[in-house]
Amino acid sequence: MRTIIFDLDGTLVDSAPGILGAFAGAFAACALEPLVPLVPGLIGPPLRAMLQELSGVADPLVLDRLTAAFKAHYDGAGCLETTPFNGIEAMLEAITDAGVPMHIATNKRALPTRRILAHLGWTALFDRVYCLDDFAPPLRDKTALLARLLVDAGLDPARCVYVGDRREDALAARMNHLPFFWAAWGFGAAPDQTGAIDGGVLRHPDARALLGRA
Repeated sequence: MRTIIFDLDGTLVDSAPGILGAFAGAFAACALEPLVPLVPGLIGPPLRAMLQELSGVADPLVLDRLTAAFKAHYDGAGCLETTPFNGIEAMLEAITDAGVPMHIATNKRALPTRRILAHLGWTALFDRVYCLDDFAPPLRDKTALLARLLVDAGLDPARCVYVGDRREDALAARMNHLPFFWAAWGFGAAPDQTGAIDGGVLRHPDARALLGRA
């Protein structure tokens, strides 16, 4: 089997407007100020980890309030501000036409993930969509998420690729023996040397490059 696994935020979609707006709303609702400017490069880690980093607060009650406020802003209209990056829809169409299965493995919570896919008309494109909170208890990180997907789908890592935009994605791929492609248009800064991430750098969405490795 040949298979392509994608990250979501910063790889397939630009979710920054909705996410950053929800962060701003959450901090305002809790009468707090983020420690750093709210910029797209922050996006990627699980929600609670991002809120703890932005707030500098470890108090679980404060983090609970921030999390609830973020969800109130984002899970309704906020997540629907998400748009595909230029060239993504043509790339997904080419991969689908080639008959290569696609999956998603993302740190994003399941509820907004599936709302976004439905909003974009993409639900049927992906065989499996795995989020950390799909499982009880939630999986700890993307390394564990990819491992679970590979096992559940019966996939051979040597016959798959993972596409992401952050070093965490590259590490998760490496830990699962997956070839990796760095989405240089995403939220994380792509390295200049492809060898630094055990994979290739995609400067633009390129179905041919992925199909050549999948």
